Amino acid sequence: MVVVTGQNKVSGNPDDAMSSSDAEDDFQEPATPTATQAGQALPLLPQQFPEVVPLNVGGTYFTTRLSTLRRYEDTMLAAMFSGRHYIPTDAEGRYFIDRDGTYFGDILNFLRSGDLPPRERVRSVYKEAQYYSIGPLLDHLEDIQPLKGEKVRQAFLGLMPYYKDHLERIIEIAKLRAMQRKARFAKLKVCVFKEEMPITPYECPHFNSLRFERSESETKLFEHHCEVDVSFGPWEAVADVYDLLHCIVTDLSDRGITVDHQCIGVCDKHLINHYYCKRPIYEFKITWW
Repeated sequence: MVVVTGQNKVSGNPDDAMSSSDAEDDFQEPATPTATQAGQALPLLPQQFPEVVPLNVGGTYFTTRLSTLRRYEDTMLAAMFSGRHYIPTDAEGRYFIDRDGTYFGDILNFLRSGDLPPRERVRSVYKEAQYYSIGPLLDHLEDIQPLKGEKVRQAFLGLMPYYKDHLERIIEIAKLRAMQRKARFAKLKVCVFKEEMPITPYECPHFNSLRFERSESETKLFEHHCEVDVSFGPWEAVADVYDLLHCIVTDLSDRGITVDHQCIGVCDKHLINHYYCKRPIYEFKITWW
């Protein structure tokens, strides 16, 4: 009698055969990570927060209520402390926000009671409000000085689409000249003119009529480029040349550039008949150190 077993016949060298334990190892599912390993990989969500929240904002400590941080739903702080995101803690258990905390107290004061910062801190707090996406605070700050005045100023500068490009050109020219001459400062000529048409003493009383009555061919006779490094204008607004000069100096100063300027005359280019350019020319002195 032949007895047939349920085992498969193994051929070849017995040493080459795979043991049952090896086969099980090959098909073994990945081990489930332990609680310690899971904690090191990803924190468990949702995160629970206490009613009184200790904060460490860039090394500055604060304490506030959880409801204060969630005052406005569409803000970054409300999202951070909603429980949907993990926030690390420092060695003392304070929730850490990797941001300069200098003006975070002003942010909390607004969330608590709607208080606004003093004027000298408005610009800095505005930047923090942008970072934390606090829309109501942004609206309030934009409606007070100095930001309200800045909105009016930007509306005026919007009349000159190449204003920022011209500022960059001033900086680049001044830097190049200072480096070439190995000097502390550099000088350049800047033309700032409000009106496009030329003005002479005896043309002024009839300027408006002359301006609109000239044909296109006649107007081209007055087109030219003053011999300066940078030219601003023309524009149509109540703000005059001195207002634009103030904007130029202010924006250069905000970038840490020391600038002095003075009027050195007008463009005397002869155009046609008794017409001359007469655009004012200013000398800008940029000091680098």
